Amino acid sequence: MTKSPEAGRNASAEPRLLRACRLEPVDRIPVWFMRQAGRYLPEYRKVREQVPFLTLCKTPDLAAEVTLQPVERFGMDGAVLFSDILLLLEAMGAAVSFEEEGGPKVQVPLNEEKDLERLGLPDPEVELRFMMDAIRSVRRSLSPEVALLGFSGAPFTLATYLVEGGSSRDFRRTKILMYREPRVFRRLMDLLVKAVAECLEAQVRAGAQAVQVFDTWAVTLSPGDYRTYVLPFMQELLGRLKGIGAPVLHFSLGTSTLLESMAEIGAQVLSLDWKIQMGAARARLGERQAVQGNLDPSALFKLPEALEAEVLNILREGSEKPGYIFNLGHGIHPATPLESVYRVVETVRSFRLEP
Repeated sequence: MTKSPEAGRNASAEPRLLRACRLEPVDRIPVWFMRQAGRYLPEYRKVREQVPFLTLCKTPDLAAEVTLQPVERFGMDGAVLFSDILLLLEAMGAAVSFEEEGGPKVQVPLNEEKDLERLGLPDPEVELRFMMDAIRSVRRSLSPEVALLGFSGAPFTLATYLVEGGSSRDFRRTKILMYREPRVFRRLMDLLVKAVAECLEAQVRAGAQAVQVFDTWAVTLSPGDYRTYVLPFMQELLGRLKGIGAPVLHFSLGTSTLLESMAEIGAQVLSLDWKIQMGAARARLGERQAVQGNLDPSALFKLPEALEAEVLNILREGSEKPGYIFNLGHGIHPATPLESVYRVVETVRSFRLEP
């Protein structure tokens, strides 16, 4: 695997977000938000009035523009590529649609083993060239102090979209495949591990300095099923990414029930949702695990004083050990008031670390 050209830089010159990923000292807590480029921003809505969502994702200059918007407005320490996790499935051969309501859909769900023949292993520099070009464009414009994050869906979460056709209340079809057709499930997961690894490696070669893997729907599994059906594949994925020269951040909901298993994945940073207290999570994980989180996105609708108090409490508990990044526990809501985002970012930037 080829390392990023940034991999050998002097550590003191690295963005503070990357230093926090590696448990190194920082002058202040880094901050970014999941889904920070999106509908809550008037400048994003202005762009979207001109082009459909898929066109925005596949036009590198436009994707780069909206990636940079929250960094320029709020002073975030991380810029996360504007894209969608299902674009990898489309590149693999799945028919994907992006609706304004109801979320993305896989038009022909996977029903049986022969359906796997519709899927292939794409070349990210060919089928996803637009994504790599957007990363290169962002890096040309981004301040050296700000880290650029790429991302992908995790194999299990991508598998749920392929099997269910979209989101689901109970993910019954996916679980039936897991339980009754373990060989088919394993073939699907093996293919997705390879596709995700190659996509993330290409993002780092293009200029991403860290990558986040989103396993949102792992929350639907019991701890035992997670260890059986997800953890081995995530460990294989992290093994494939070990030499890319960029930290890997892992996100999932259900932190409180899956925390110790997620710690075994091997990611440099674990994202925590808001259903676990930051201090309790850090105590369970120990000294050598960096974390990010974990403000409830709905807290951004609180009155200013209450919001600031909650942010400060998370900051105090998160910063008791090295390796802490402030973030939300999930993506920002489209109706979020801009003043709340300003308030949170300023509170984080003003927070003084104990010597």
